Amino acid sequence: MTVGFKKLKQNRIFHGVVEQIQQAILDGSLKPGDQLPSECKLKELFDTSRGTVREALRTLEQKGLIEIKTGVGGGPVVKDVTTQKIAEDLDLLIQYQKVTYDHLAEFREGVEGIVAGLAAERATDSDIGCLKALLAEAKEILRSEQPDGEAFARVDMQVHISLAEVAGNPVYLANLQVVHERILGASDRFSLHQKHVLEENYRDLCDIVDAVEKGESTRARSLSQYHVRRFDQFMKQEHPGQDAMGHPREKE
Repeated sequence: MTVGFKKLKQNRIFHGVVEQIQQAILDGSLKPGDQLPSECKLKELFDTSRGTVREALRTLEQKGLIEIKTGVGGGPVVKDVTTQKIAEDLDLLIQYQKVTYDHLAEFREGVEGIVAGLAAERATDSDIGCLKALLAEAKEILRSEQPDGEAFARVDMQVHISLAEVAGNPVYLANLQVVHERILGASDRFSLHQKHVLEENYRDLCDIVDAVEKGESTRARSLSQYHVRRFDQFMKQEHPGQDAMGHPREKE
């Protein structure tokens, strides 16, 4: 361990321990998979109590920066940064009905439109090839008399995430991954099964990718927003009186 942690003034010890370890992770001095010194060693490095160290490590764990492994050879280990914490926080907001399906639909319409527009401006030939490969996969699923709705949903989700990757903004990508993978993709309440609905969905995706390929940013944005609105309308038809998450829907 070569990180040069500094001893702290007594009234700043807890926050200082958190800040120094966090900064070492953020600047790359500590990398994913690196094991931090033991609680005893950290106590010496920071010249503080073991209880303060333990509380600081617990805070870092809650932030998703480290995990505390148990057993022989266990201890605090640096984690790779993922969208896991965002997903957990959003999931709690949904469970406490602070975030409704209508909130998510409004968020998606705005962000998915922006993402599609950016993708149209930034897509490479390779990006277009990947998007078309996903469309081909979706088309193959639709050849069946009774298409697999869950399989189609996975491809649909990947198209949206791929567009966010093409857009090149990690903030949009992280949030859309959470919405699609952890919420929309985690519940069969959001599945589409009727063949004509899947076919409409597929045509929407084809139109969006076509606009992206042609570099038509405004058209791509408009088509993506329309696609989200159509899905939202279908969800309202499927779940009258409540939103797609099972929350009572407010009267309009």
